[in-house]
Amino acid sequence: MQRMNGLGPGAMLRMALISLGTLVLIPPQLVSMRLGAGHGFLFTRLFHRLVCRGLGVRAVIRGTPPGPGEGGLIVANHVSWLDIPVLGAARPLSFVAKAEVATWPVIGWLSTLQRTVFIDRKRRGATAGVAVEMGQRLSDGQAVVLFAEGTTGDGTRVLPLRSSLLGAAHEAVRGESEAEGEVTIYPLCITYLGYHGLPGGRAIRSALAWHGDTELAPHLKSILAAGAVDVELAWGEPIRMGRKLSRKEATRLAEIAIRRARQEAVTGRSRA
Repeated sequence: MQRMNGLGPGAMLRMALISLGTLVLIPPQLVSMRLGAGHGFLFTRLFHRLVCRGLGVRAVIRGTPPGPGEGGLIVANHVSWLDIPVLGAARPLSFVAKAEVATWPVIGWLSTLQRTVFIDRKRRGATAGVAVEMGQRLSDGQAVVLFAEGTTGDGTRVLPLRSSLLGAAHEAVRGESEAEGEVTIYPLCITYLGYHGLPGGRAIRSALAWHGDTELAPHLKSILAAGAVDVELAWGEPIRMGRKLSRKEATRLAEIAIRRARQEAVTGRSRA
């Protein structure tokens, strides 16, 4: 990674405050994790809010998000590492991530503190183990975020969603009664609009996205230098996946909702 040099005083100060705040929040988070699965979200949420404040991220919410205490599977597109603090600052939740993230310096450890569910795509049968963990959390009324594209996009296009983990989550929570065994899916479209309240075009959205071979350090440097990033979180109508709706159909409906929201965001219709 490239060094974080060339930043102005303001950006350096924000970086220092984020680092200091992280060090302060880690000990109580470690203690809360020892208390059990129902604890630990307070400090992770404070951390994500600290990151968003330090990076100047300003979120606009469109649609109706899940209410306080409402669990479910949040199926979202993936644009950047910024997606994590943006969503984590909004409500208590956990994420599903590829196993390689757990090996990344610093980020991997912070992801573990976030109670991230890691999946090893190279191991056959790994999905089943992840599904059990996801199912347990969903049954406990927790919100779990699944970036169903499987990778990050360029900020403008929405990639096809993968249905395998949605189906696995459904199997994991299936019960004997008709009311059980259904999973509420909340489609969510994340769109980075521009800087300082000024809408940007495709080039700006691509610059804000973390995709392809872009390294983390220069991308973080550009975000810090910008000072204010505008992002829209557009929630679609909840989808009940289960007895009457297959995982493939639920995935199709979620993808339609996310694509529609992205189109409205990039054309400005969502802000009309």
